[in-house]
Amino acid sequence: MLRRKGKESKRKDKISMKIVVLDGYTENPGDLSWGDMEALGELTVYDRTSLTDMQEVIDRIGDAEAVITNKTPLPKEVFDACPNIKYVGVLATGYNVVDVDTAKAKGIPVCNIPTYGTAAVGQFAIALLLEICHHIGHHDKAVHEGRWESNPDWCFWDYPLIELADKTMGIIGFGRIGQATGRIAKALGMKVIPNDEYPNDSGKEIAEYVSREELFAQADVIALHCPLFPSTQGIINKENIAKMKDGVIILNNSRGPLIMEEDLRDALNSGKVAAAGLDVVSTEPIKGDNPLLQAKNCIITPHISWAPKESRQRLMDIAVEDLKAFVAGNPINVVNK
Repeated sequence: MLRRKGKESKRKDKISMKIVVLDGYTENPGDLSWGDMEALGELTVYDRTSLTDMQEVIDRIGDAEAVITNKTPLPKEVFDACPNIKYVGVLATGYNVVDVDTAKAKGIPVCNIPTYGTAAVGQFAIALLLEICHHIGHHDKAVHEGRWESNPDWCFWDYPLIELADKTMGIIGFGRIGQATGRIAKALGMKVIPNDEYPNDSGKEIAEYVSREELFAQADVIALHCPLFPSTQGIINKENIAKMKDGVIILNNSRGPLIMEEDLRDALNSGKVAAAGLDVVSTEPIKGDNPLLQAKNCIITPHISWAPKESRQRLMDIAVEDLKAFVAGNPINVVNK
């Protein structure tokens, strides 16, 4: 049973609204509290719910009025089978797991978390870049294995080390997170050239926007911080990689499908792309046959940019405020108005 005992309450004496969290573990593996949400009704929290067995989803929702999900799908069949649903909260910014059109047709607001991890995600993009530049993990391991102790010289390095000052970072998607990454890159002495479909004044204060073609041609490092739209899906592909500098570094902690993974694998293995730092892939969890697992100089982390405790607490607070606003009759952060 994946119900979080102790994180579930039956508060029939206070408020009758039933609240079900379908997949709460990644948001709160035990270091946060569901208490503020629990105060709003009769709360049941499941660590995980099947992503494919819709009957399990339906059974767990039952007659709940408020349904909270992170990655558990809520397609039309779930809404049709659970007529008591009056509110859907998504524990994320993206809400593609919910059939928002069906929810809208049924008068059900779907509310997301518009921003909560800006600083953390920008910081992580730079962390990927610095690991590529210095191979800190590798050299730490080498020292612990005794290689420094037995080294004939006073230092050693196993990879070329890279200084970032005066290099150019191209950032595709220059909203809050892209700008956060850009500010850190500038502090490291890098020139920043952003590209965005919707330039804004705060972005212009940091750097001068360029076309995507200019970015591909000029950037030593390309960081992806754009949403997944038809215009950006597969933006890192064979054709566009050919337009980039030899030895370019590519970073992606936005959305996996921004990259054509076979094309990037081939470019890494040929040396056209010097290295990649990725926190997202096309299908998550990653599959054993993902092409990038066979790529040279490719760092892959398990989608953790968003996950510092501070960010998750912020997410929890906003999720509670979303639900409170709904209860008060003034829903906020509604994505299907």
